[in-house]
Amino acid sequence: MRILAINPGSTTTKLALFEDETALLSVEIAHPKDALLAVPRVAEQQELRAQAVREALALYPAACGRVDAVVGRGGLLAPIPGGTYAITEPMLEVLASARHGEHACNLGAPLALEFAAEYGCPAFIVDPPVTDEMEPVARLTGLPGITRRSVFHALSQRGAAREAARRHGLTYGENNFIVAHLGGGISIGAHRRGKVVDVINALDGEGPFSPERAGHVPILRVLPMLERGELDPEGLRTLLLTRGGLFAHLGTNDLREVEARIAAGDEAARLVFDALAYNIAKDAASFAPVFAGPDGLDLAAVVVTGGMARSPRMADALVSALSFLAPVEIVTGLEEMHALAQGALLALRGEVPMRSYAEETE
Repeated sequence: MRILAINPGSTTTKLALFEDETALLSVEIAHPKDALLAVPRVAEQQELRAQAVREALALYPAACGRVDAVVGRGGLLAPIPGGTYAITEPMLEVLASARHGEHACNLGAPLALEFAAEYGCPAFIVDPPVTDEMEPVARLTGLPGITRRSVFHALSQRGAAREAARRHGLTYGENNFIVAHLGGGISIGAHRRGKVVDVINALDGEGPFSPERAGHVPILRVLPMLERGELDPEGLRTLLLTRGGLFAHLGTNDLREVEARIAAGDEAARLVFDALAYNIAKDAASFAPVFAGPDGLDLAAVVVTGGMARSPRMADALVSALSFLAPVEIVTGLEEMHALAQGALLALRGEVPMRSYAEETE
């Protein structure tokens, strides 16, 4: 089956065409900044992006002559279980209103539906970032008014876990995995028989520090920065989410540059790198109790994916630190486009259920 995947980002729209799980073409459209600035509301950018997609597909008439399904990146919807969803009017209304947040990913569903109508095929989204399967016990904190949220790299994590299961001859939905996505932000999930029952959510300040995010910090040590007027709440948010981590310590968010400094003898860079790997491993291992049972630890694999997983130094450090739990699988090259196509294929083949947004949010 041929699957067209559409992934809108803040300044680009990515396209990929798959024959089953084999990529036939991959295109990244860079939208001119002035064109996007002229249409500041994301929902109003659909026509601009759709035209760019048509122009890109026109360059490959032979490849795109037949499409069996179109899948778009999931947007900011109400919290819902992960999986593959048919695109429907209630979903489109929520995305157009931006009631759960405005981001370019909100265009994934309407763009997919527009092109599916032209090809005469179904349209889906897969594992949106609002995927929420957390158990009640995982939501509570020490303050009744503040609960933990499920916001994580759902598409990447689930795709990587399925690949790890395939390598071991296992079924994803029948086994348990700890999955770490290592990108500009880091999220770690406890995948129990196909459901992500707990997550470390870097967007709320949880987890290890990352190339850009501060991660866990002692809260009472932060308060004086506000009391002295060094930062206002928005400045603190910026510091924690985009100016922390590797960037705060070393002035770069590029792990490759950090490794180059280590190779040149920079001991400060070595310490920060080692601390990053240590904290990732520590937080991943913290999920071990989720899988503890009367016969010991029921865990098929620890899975590491995302951009930093391509670093042999990082991969070696995490394999060394986490192999006591289970085999550690490093999954690279399985990008979001592949995961989108895979989710659509699984639903079309009847291997996973087709979900309804309206039913899941009733």
